[in-house]
Amino acid sequence: MSRDYQGERVVVYPNYIDSKKSRKMGRKISFADAVPNPKIEEIVEAAENLGLEPRIEDSKYPREWWSGDKRVVVLKRGSKLNTLRLIAREIKRLREKY
Repeated sequence: MSRDYQGERVVVYPNYIDSKKSRKMGRKISFADAVPNPKIEEIVEAAENLGLEPRIEDSKYPREWWSGDKRVVVLKRGSKLNTLRLIAREIKRLREKY
């Protein structure tokens, strides 16, 4: 991770907030808070709306190294889990608009 970021940052892989994934497969937040099949674009939009200054990085999720996923690095708000919950809630809100 580059050191040009301002403030403490955390990595967000889609698996961390995906309700379709088990804890064993990487989901970090509760099933109730998670969203099904989050896309990188949704994570970025949600993080932008929350003022978390998202940056997309090319990096595969270690437990699913064969997938072509990227990750998003965002400013930390409270704990890492709190930051993940905020992003998931914002994605749910954005999905309700469509």
